[in-house]
Amino acid sequence: MAAPRGIQKLSNELLREILDHIEADPEKLVSLDRRAYLSQESFRPPPPPQPDQAQDVGHFRLTCKRFSELGAVHQFARVTTRFSRKGLRRLDNIASQPHLARHVKKFSYMVPYFYVEGRERVRELLPSLPHSLGFLDVGHFTQKVSDQKEIIASELDAQVLNKAIHAFTSLQHVQILRVQDEEDSVLLSYIRQHADVTHLVELKWAPACSHSTRTIGAALLATKSPCSRFSSPMLSPQSAVVLAEQRPRSFSTLAAQFTCLELHFDDSSTDLDSKMRELSELFKTVFQTAKNMQAVHVGFPSHRPLSLGLEEVFHHVHWRNLLAFGIQGWRLHSHEIIGFAQRHWDKLKGLRLRDVLLKEGSNWKDVLSFLRDGMPRLDWVSLRRIGYAKHFDEMYAASGAEVPDDPPGVASESDDEGGWDAQADAEGNVDGDSEADDHGAPGPANGYPTMHHMNHDSESDFEEISDSEEERESDDEHGPAANEMDFPVMSPDTPSSVPWCNCNGQSYPESAEDLGDNGISVTNMQRKAWEKWVVRRCPEHSGK
Repeated sequence: MAAPRGIQKLSNELLREILDHIEADPEKLVSLDRRAYLSQESFRPPPPPQPDQAQDVGHFRLTCKRFSELGAVHQFARVTTRFSRKGLRRLDNIASQPHLARHVKKFSYMVPYFYVEGRERVRELLPSLPHSLGFLDVGHFTQKVSDQKEIIASELDAQVLNKAIHAFTSLQHVQILRVQDEEDSVLLSYIRQHADVTHLVELKWAPACSHSTRTIGAALLATKSPCSRFSSPMLSPQSAVVLAEQRPRSFSTLAAQFTCLELHFDDSSTDLDSKMRELSELFKTVFQTAKNMQAVHVGFPSHRPLSLGLEEVFHHVHWRNLLAFGIQGWRLHSHEIIGFAQRHWDKLKGLRLRDVLLKEGSNWKDVLSFLRDGMPRLDWVSLRRIGYAKHFDEMYAASGAEVPDDPPGVASESDDEGGWDAQADAEGNVDGDSEADDHGAPGPANGYPTMHHMNHDSESDFEEISDSEEERESDDEHGPAANEMDFPVMSPDTPSSVPWCNCNGQSYPESAEDLGDNGISVTNMQRKAWEKWVVRRCPEHSGK
């Protein structure tokens, strides 16, 4: 037998390095203890693969059996499927090939709005729409209505999901994301502006969210999947209430195996506080059962922050292994934040308090003082758009319009938080996701690059933007750079390569009383300096 020649003489390790230059290694999921985890692995929708990269990896796999096996890792470590006949057929095909299915570590399920039963008469509505909307293919919509009805009636999705999750023996992470194509977006926008046509056609997210969450959850339970991470950046409060009533034990059973849970609720509910109060006991059951949690995020719309007390959701739970914790869109007292942090003082490395507003009688300087002096392992804190509830309400009333919101779901190409990241300075930036997915996955974020494939909810003014890990300097609180959804860095306490100043701490105040907190409002420049002050980084010499 002839000896291997040329490139075939290289070791598997070197060949993997070569592949990594063609397409970033998809097996390298961003660790849940990294600041970029929430955006890049949880709330960011998977981008379609670059045609050249996908073609190059495909050609590499066609070379020989050995190369085929090496390339399969890049093509199938991350799999994305849409709720459609085509998407489910592709998923079934992957699940039927164990040598491919065993590589899947992350599964993204893209779910569209569901047509309300009895209100899917698109053949009657579309011909009457104004020409200014552009061409809307009646066949496209009737096919989607037919697909939805047939898939649900035959339980095709449940069958394929069970088969796939059973076959994905290395599965770590499942995410459920909302998706629209451009034509759906146009139709939805028109219907919302013309309530008189909803007797003909109506689309809703709540039933779609409920159905997809139920089928995914049932598959995870039935197959005893090793999956330990779950994220849903557009969770419907109504669907959560329905699921809680139907399968409360299922939630707690799944929670027991999860180490990471990220939930961001949309505001399709007219009374979000009431819906969350209905879910309070479910939260208690789930969180008390989830003893292995290492990273948790619970968020609400930035422009309609929740008013419930923090412990009405978290019920004084203490997670012994919690490394990263994030909340968004919440009105709280300072003692609530301090109380939670105090329970996790010895382990917590990252804390994100995004769009958190303090109520009357509370001051940020008290929170910051405790975080600085009482959290010895805290390595990074994010205070994006923190403020005071009274000032927020006054600004809201004066504007006469809704405050722009930016929950996760779709990525902007230029998103970042503009804060400082010790690990990013020490290590450089990681690449984003590179996935082998359904080419129907969503594209750029709504509100910035295009309206194409967005997950936009005009009722809630959602701008579903996430972020990149890169920390570019920005003082803009509301532009693309304002939309980061990252978990804090879980880096070593003092990365050896982080540049340190020689000013002996003279560049920042020692006392929280000198931070300039006026108890009324917080500027972007202030919150940036406060982020560094809390973790004892010099605001002038610590990089960005």
